[in-house]
Amino acid sequence: MTGPQTGPPLVVHVIHRLATGGMENGLVNLINRTPPERYRHAVVCLKDSGPFAYRIAGDDVRIVTLESGPGHSFRLYWRLWSLLRALRPSLVHSRNLAALEAQVPAFFLPGVRRIHGEHGRDVFDLKGDNRKYNLLRRAVRPLVQRYIAVSRDLAAWLVTRIGADPARVRQIYNGVATDRFHPREGERPDLAPEGFLPSGALVVGTVGRLAEVKDQVTLVKGFAALLRSKPEWRSCLRLVIVGDGPLRTRVESCILDEGLRALVWCTGDREDVPDLLRLMDLFVLPSLGEGISNTLLEAMATGLPVIATRVGGNPELVEEGTNGLLVPAADPQALGQAIGRYADDRGLGHRQGKAGRQKVREHFGWDRCVEQYLGVYDELLARRS
Repeated sequence: MTGPQTGPPLVVHVIHRLATGGMENGLVNLINRTPPERYRHAVVCLKDSGPFAYRIAGDDVRIVTLESGPGHSFRLYWRLWSLLRALRPSLVHSRNLAALEAQVPAFFLPGVRRIHGEHGRDVFDLKGDNRKYNLLRRAVRPLVQRYIAVSRDLAAWLVTRIGADPARVRQIYNGVATDRFHPREGERPDLAPEGFLPSGALVVGTVGRLAEVKDQVTLVKGFAALLRSKPEWRSCLRLVIVGDGPLRTRVESCILDEGLRALVWCTGDREDVPDLLRLMDLFVLPSLGEGISNTLLEAMATGLPVIATRVGGNPELVEEGTNGLLVPAADPQALGQAIGRYADDRGLGHRQGKAGRQKVREHFGWDRCVEQYLGVYDELLARRS
């Protein structure tokens, strides 16, 4: 039984873990920006809480970690049902495939409304056509009362491939803090290692988890291919890779194999991403798959032109020739040629960066994003905002 509640309705968010990532960043911003009189929040991590837990501002947000192993056993369903029954939420909001099965125990709690979010797919299911995973998605589909997709691409996939009722699907873009992510004023931030940046440098950069789906190896290879074709640019082109993860060893080995150790800076995980973006002149997102990339939005808000792969929701953010360029995934030559266009024409980057900043300001504010999420919650609970 859910029992009577005191205070605003409680939303329990179920995720795999509260690690560094775009989905987790969106969850933290939703919690921190929700008016306390509208909704309360709790987070259930199927594995562990991770570093993003410290970014949640409210002292009243409960974070529970279940430390579950691989796969979902009957015991995990029982633990989830017991926990949700004790928390007495009004809504359960699961995110991505790893947490989808939380819809099952939530279904057996009277009066609890159920939402599932799709934020993108990993390298093992880039196109969303994995038969095993889609059988699970279709089996759970009748239990999901609302889907939230972060891109039009994901929303269409839910309807056409998973068979979701279009009336139950809502598409909500991620937001970006344009006050925190803004163009640099004056000199570059003094962050790079001593001697790394020559006078007149063009700094190419990327930010993201070093993982196979993000494919930073192709970025290194594309950068190397460009310098082989234009060796004179070795004196001014520099590459900055921000982030850490399981692909780091491969990325660093590729840098050494390509003879780029003096021209590439791998920063590791950093807390000063806004300043590191202001260090850059061009942002590259070489992913094999994306929902809607937070880092792409943050780069646009910083006033950077962007190069992104033509996958997932990237074409919804990058208007070809207006605020950036799109290239095929896993194509180092095409990526290198695109970088070369900005090295050839510095004014092109300045013009496209201004256009990207304007697009973000008009369409991707956090206030708008949070209000849309709360609107879905209100709709399911038949509440007036």
